[in-house]
Amino acid sequence: MRKLQAIVLLVIIALFTTAAGTAYFIARNQSKLIYGNVDDVPDMPVAIVFGAGIGTPVLNDRVYTAVSLYKKGKVRKLLMTGDNSHLNYDEPQAMKTLAIAAGVPKEDVVCDYAGFRTYDSLYRAHNIFDVQKAILVTQRFHLPRAIFIARQLGLSVVGMDAALRSYGIEQIWYELREILATEYAWLDVAIQRKPKFLGKKESLY
Repeated sequence: MRKLQAIVLLVIIALFTTAAGTAYFIARNQSKLIYGNVDDVPDMPVAIVFGAGIGTPVLNDRVYTAVSLYKKGKVRKLLMTGDNSHLNYDEPQAMKTLAIAAGVPKEDVVCDYAGFRTYDSLYRAHNIFDVQKAILVTQRFHLPRAIFIARQLGLSVVGMDAALRSYGIEQIWYELREILATEYAWLDVAIQRKPKFLGKKESLY
C-alpha cells in the first residue's frame, strides 16, 4: 500500500513539474508581447476582453483597461467574451454594460456569450468573429497563456496588462492556477480541440 502511495505521489510530482516547466517556457516566450502602459500598445482593430466573476476587481479592471484603449484610439471595437452558461449569469453583458457606462458607444461593444474558456474565446474570436489582429486585455498572470493560444490559432496579438490594483492573497491562487491551465492549453492546441459551441459567422467589421 505504501509503495502504491509513493508511486502515485511521484506521478503527481512529475505531472506538476512538467506543467510548471511548460508554463515557464510559454511565459518566457510571450513576455516581449506584453505591455503595461496603454500609450505604448500598438494599434489594433479590436480588443478581446476576457470574462471573470461579475463584479470582481479582476473583471472591472479588464473592462476599464479596454475602455482606456478605446478612448486612446488604440482599438475600434471591444469584444467581450465570457461565460453565459446560466440564465441568470451573463459575464459578457455585464462587461458591455460597464463599458457603455464608461463612455464606449454600444455599437462598438460586441458580446461573445460562449467564451467559457480562454481557448474557446480565442478560437471563436478568430473563426466566428473573423478577428485577425487584436489586443488581449487581461491581467499579466493570464496573458502568457492567452497570447500562446492566440498565436497558435493564427491570430496576430499583443497583450495589455489590465491590473489596476493589487489582488492580495488571491494573486497567489491565480498564479498557481495558471501552471495547470497552461498545460491544458498546450494540449488543446496539440489536439486542435473545437469549442463546445461555434455557430454562424458574426464578423465584427
